[in-house]
Amino acid sequence: MGLETCGNCLSCLLIPLALWSIVVNILLYFPNGKTSYAASYQLPNYVWYFEGICFSGVMILLLAVILITLESNLFYRCCQSESCNKTYRSFISIVLALLGIAFSGYNCIISALGLIQGPFCNSSTGWDYIFKDTAGGYLTDYSAWSRCTEPANIVEWNIILLSILIALSGLQMIICFLKVTAELKRTLCGTYSVFVQAGII
Repeated sequence: MGLETCGNCLSCLLIPLALWSIVVNILLYFPNGKTSYAASYQLPNYVWYFEGICFSGVMILLLAVILITLESNLFYRCCQSESCNKTYRSFISIVLALLGIAFSGYNCIISALGLIQGPFCNSSTGWDYIFKDTAGGYLTDYSAWSRCTEPANIVEWNIILLSILIALSGLQMIICFLKVTAELKRTLCGTYSVFVQAGII
């Protein structure tokens, strides 16, 4: 009972993380709340990968709903025995959790690459990725941020939002990993119990 409760809590935690990922990713399209930059495609290329909306957002949300459904008593029993049904559900849960690690990992990687590349902004030389050759060194070089004149405060905007996306995807990966571990323990212990009971009989 403890494992089932733990697994259900882990799956439920994925829902708010997925929703926050969607919200944060959407904010990247509207620097300072303005829509003009998205309309004129004056945004960094990494935002068009939809890493927070599709992968850490919608896909993780769908996985969480399916996992919660699998863990509920309403799930259809496809096997004749209860032990077979639990093993089958655990196997599906492990596969879904592994997919969750892949989806959230994609978001983490793309967000990290976007953070290293820096924002697409207007400077004295025109619109460009003016920090792309710094290998992320601009993150601690606060005096260089003023080189981006438009959108206003775009460097801070991108750093904060991308850092949040990385944190959210990192939490999703941890939760999915714990989910895999819990399901493996449930499956292996359950199989061991069946073997022990069979041996005693």
